[in-house]
Amino acid sequence: MKKQHKNKWLKPLLAVIFVFGLGAAVLVFSSESDKIKEEVKAESDKALVFNNERTEQENILDSLSTLKAAYDLVIQENTALSKELELERKNVENLMEIIKVSQNPSADQIRIYRNQLSGLKSSLDSKVVEIKKLKSQNKNLLTEIEIQNVVMYKQKAENDTLISKQVKLESTLKDASKLYLSNFKAIALREKNSGAELETTKAKSTKKLKISFTVNGNAVAKTGKRVFYVQVLDQKNTVLGDNKLIEFGNDKALVYSFIVSTDFQGKSLNAYGVLNADGFKKGTYFVNYFDKQEIMGSTSITLE
Repeated sequence: MKKQHKNKWLKPLLAVIFVFGLGAAVLVFSSESDKIKEEVKAESDKALVFNNERTEQENILDSLSTLKAAYDLVIQENTALSKELELERKNVENLMEIIKVSQNPSADQIRIYRNQLSGLKSSLDSKVVEIKKLKSQNKNLLTEIEIQNVVMYKQKAENDTLISKQVKLESTLKDASKLYLSNFKAIALREKNSGAELETTKAKSTKKLKISFTVNGNAVAKTGKRVFYVQVLDQKNTVLGDNKLIEFGNDKALVYSFIVSTDFQGKSLNAYGVLNADGFKKGTYFVNYFDKQEIMGSTSITLE
């Protein structure tokens, strides 16, 4: 009876112990499983972070490569900022080299690289804006220069026209104010015992040659004393009379026989001069009339 009572309580007790043991085993197993899961998750997270950082590193390198290409294009425009852009492009290349050799960059390093990339992008953007501004200013300046060139060309053309007109006017006035001579005459004179002078054609009777001419009237010509030069040449082309040389300062010179002075007042006047010489010979004598170095006319006389 006592043994049956003991067996009666033993079975439930073993059942309880089994249940508690099973629970403890389950609890231990569950705890170990959670720990493994946490370790796996940690490793997974660590790998994910590494992959993310690795991907970010590659993205930054791609962005830097694109940025370098952009710098190359802008530098090719050969602007005043090309030197500065070349230095900044060098900074891009240096940063690329640093990132390429970087092993397992940390999040802080990635953040630094990203900030440097952003700064280089901003710098390029500002330079591009400045270049566009300079191009616009240069375009406006070129337009203004072209306008000024057109104005200057027109002004030069007008000035050239005015100068041409002025030269033509001066030439016209000079021609208009020029004196002209006419009625060139040369006569031989002999003297009577009474002192009267008579015209002759005989060489042995000739005592002087009277050379005359007319100064034509000109209202725009300069008035006052005007001097004319007369040159008389014999058969041997010798200058008779004073036979003096006068130079006019422009590599022009004249040997003349005598001078005829007149008081010109704009109206026509007759003028003459006399050549005295002893022993006129037979032959033809040539007479030239000059206003300074310019010959105004000529005549001749033949003595028998």
